[in-house]
Amino acid sequence: MGREAIGKLPCWRGDWEAEPLTGGLSNEIWKVTDAAGAHVVRFGQDYPWHHVSRAREAMAARAAHAAGFAPEVEHTGPGVMVTRFVEARTWGPEDVAADPARVGRLLARFHREMPAHVSGPAYLFWAFHVVRDYARTLREAHSPRAADLPRFLALNAALEARQVPLPIVFGHHDLLPANFLDDGDRLWLIDYEYAGFSTPLFDLAGAAANAGMPREAARELLAAYFGAPPAPDLLRAFDAMQCAALLREAMWAMVSALYMNAPGVDYEDYARQNLAALEAALEAYRNTHDEDLP
Repeated sequence: MGREAIGKLPCWRGDWEAEPLTGGLSNEIWKVTDAAGAHVVRFGQDYPWHHVSRAREAMAARAAHAAGFAPEVEHTGPGVMVTRFVEARTWGPEDVAADPARVGRLLARFHREMPAHVSGPAYLFWAFHVVRDYARTLREAHSPRAADLPRFLALNAALEARQVPLPIVFGHHDLLPANFLDDGDRLWLIDYEYAGFSTPLFDLAGAAANAGMPREAARELLAAYFGAPPAPDLLRAFDAMQCAALLREAMWAMVSALYMNAPGVDYEDYARQNLAALEAALEAYRNTHDEDLP
């Protein structure tokens, strides 16, 4: 889209300057500065293959701002959202892994407080359905990964069977380390493309798995979130969900390779990275729980 599209937006005050931001896996992102301050512009269309609705994303981002977790949404339009720029440091995997209790407490507040601010039809994010739908998309598109789908689906079913009943919360569901911002006083959460209702475990497991969180740190994350060390069945469900989070992320990349072309992003390599992390997580699961998985 670029500077020409930015210049057509009606929300600027006076002269403005723009510079591209890196790190997005699916959207074009710019920092724009005008007389009112600094802003973030995100260009991105609806992605039906990823179940992404920009209208729903904007609603969730506004709700997150109202609840105190996200920057203010200043403008939305077809394929674009403008938010207030936050002077903060973007976290990396080492930051998430180093402060699991802080992450656990943040997610507990997020899950508890967000439902009062969301509006419109309820959207359900269930990772195991997403994996099944990704498999359908890859199969119908004759993806080179089609031969791997029977194993992915068998693994997905086994991981789903190991889940336990938990309360329904409103979750973020894209807790890559880069979606945590630290301004020195507080943490912010950004990017709400996949936000919706689910159980707490995908957010918890996703934060841990995406950061490569060591086992003891992951247990600290759970204890901070639930207020007590996890029972064995919950711990098994969490470890299974970590595997599911990595499987979903790998298949997200496989589907993205069919339909998307974000600057500088190698979706095939991203899929390989997540599949390697998945194999390591599966081995850890087998060693911890003395159970085999497909």
